[in-house]
Amino acid sequence: MTIRVLIADDHAIVRSGLGMLINAQEDMEVVGYAADGKEACEKALEIRPDVVLMDLSMPPGENGLTATARLKEAAPDIQVLVLTMHDDEEYLFRVLQAGAAGYILKSAPDLDLIAAIRSVNNGMAYLYPSATKSLIEEFLQMVKNGEEQAKYEILTDREKEVLVLIAKGFSNKEIAEQLTVSVKTVESHKAHIMEKLHLRTRPDLVRYAIKKGWLDFE
Repeated sequence: MTIRVLIADDHAIVRSGLGMLINAQEDMEVVGYAADGKEACEKALEIRPDVVLMDLSMPPGENGLTATARLKEAAPDIQVLVLTMHDDEEYLFRVLQAGAAGYILKSAPDLDLIAAIRSVNNGMAYLYPSATKSLIEEFLQMVKNGEEQAKYEILTDREKEVLVLIAKGFSNKEIAEQLTVSVKTVESHKAHIMEKLHLRTRPDLVRYAIKKGWLDFE
């Protein structure tokens, strides 16, 4: 059966190039194009493609993450493969939390992209580069095992605020400005959070926040 693909990217040249590549495959057909997340959701719900190839960094207000989360809520059967320039652990987890079935870099070879489309169409997760597979295994294991609620309850209200801001990518200086405290105070809160939750790195905090559902996709 032919895999029906909708391409969402804010660059016309990229859309055209991807369309030519996908249409050149015997088992694939591009059934639509979108220039932003809002249009991607609308067209996907109208056309009902098998796979949406979703650019992560589209215009603000309806970027790839926001669009993926909204589309998966409305049509769980449509598979989303996120296409991005970001080879970053934090982006990976946010993409998965949004409901995407796959994650591939724009720098990936054409054959890898085609393989990724086939994989997500068959109901399998696709992660690129392959080294990130260990990250999803760790994430799924965390979800399976669950987290002790007591860990979060032992944080003070201010520590909870700091944890969420760290996980959202704000620097210590930016957090200090938002909370009207010193950078040294933020660093102290961060140290206490790490100790209480038995976490060691910033990505650990991001994963914890994602698990708790504290990160939005704006």
